[in-house]
Amino acid sequence: MRVRDEIGVLYDDAMFAGLYDARGQPAIAPWRLALVTLFQFLENLSDRQAAEAVRSRIDWKYALSLELTDSGFDFSVLCEFGARLLGGQDQRLLEIMLERLGERGLVKARVKQRTDSSHVLAAIRTLNRLEFVGETVRAALHALAKAAPAWLARHGRPEWAERYGARVEQYRLPKSLVACQALAEAIGADGHDLLAALLDERDGFWPHRPPAVERLRLVWIHQFYHNNGRVRWREPADQPPVSRRLHSPHDPQARYARKRDVGWIGTKVHLTETCDADRPHLITDVQTTAAGLADVAMTATIQSALAARGLTHRLSMWSTSGISMPTCWSPVGSIMPWTCSARLCRTAVGRRRLGRLRPRGLYHPLVGARSPMSRRPGQPELERGSG
Repeated sequence: MRVRDEIGVLYDDAMFAGLYDARGQPAIAPWRLALVTLFQFLENLSDRQAAEAVRSRIDWKYALSLELTDSGFDFSVLCEFGARLLGGQDQRLLEIMLERLGERGLVKARVKQRTDSSHVLAAIRTLNRLEFVGETVRAALHALAKAAPAWLARHGRPEWAERYGARVEQYRLPKSLVACQALAEAIGADGHDLLAALLDERDGFWPHRPPAVERLRLVWIHQFYHNNGRVRWREPADQPPVSRRLHSPHDPQARYARKRDVGWIGTKVHLTETCDADRPHLITDVQTTAAGLADVAMTATIQSALAARGLTHRLSMWSTSGISMPTCWSPVGSIMPWTCSARLCRTAVGRRRLGRLRPRGLYHPLVGARSPMSRRPGQPELERGSG
């Protein structure tokens, strides 16, 4: 209700005209769906919960200019609207909102901001290694059955229908290690034979292969190798790093990553928000990247995006335990000290604190030379002031 009272209507239907055809059945007002999408993010609601809020909550009806008797819409409309936004309008929603907030003085050109990243879980089923290779073959066969049923009928094998007709489940797999190894090599041979048959027609069907077939090729490189004419199961030590491997035959962008004590399979989102104490905290930039990309690699991209919106990072102050030092906000949340309090440096406690703050192996003029642990054996210690 405050959004409606203080800002008014954020969006209008004209900005979404390119997302819809001129002919067809009347659609729900796109500006309402855009506002519902923002409210959905604000309150962390699913599509079903957001659609129910539109139907039953008075404050949502007030913000959306709906009658109290309005019955709302089906939750699937939000999913369809989100798919339309993925063409490039998703960032446009943020830019228009920042323009409206800037007109009211809530966002200024030079404002203190902070950026941090968070994990985004992929909507995939967790598979063990044997289930993963079996599901990869099944996904490729199903894609070929839709794209080239005649070709698959000529090159397919009867045992493939029995082995890959149903989804590979844990309870259907053999229990003994030897039987699992034999099944893995049988699946590896099936995938190899399928790829070989496709490669024989390189000038015909192979250039137009479905994405599932390309994922099959990549997975077989990661999981199997040839030895004396047989397809062998790779040992875990012989596989590529886990961050570079595929983890789902249906979502090639889902990769494994770890940040501090959190490990996940999916992607990573970088959120930048204002953080002045006397103003609302507002998101000013959103970047989605691969899960394994280091946070610091996005610094230049985020700064360029903020500069395009007329926003810049402002020098902020970080104070703790009596130490005050101007710092620059970093996307990884790390703080590099530039100056320190000379009064505190005169005490042993202050020197120990600053020694923990400075990067290991770097010389600090008020703390001393490099730590002995950072020097190679036999390397002389740097003299004071030579750092």
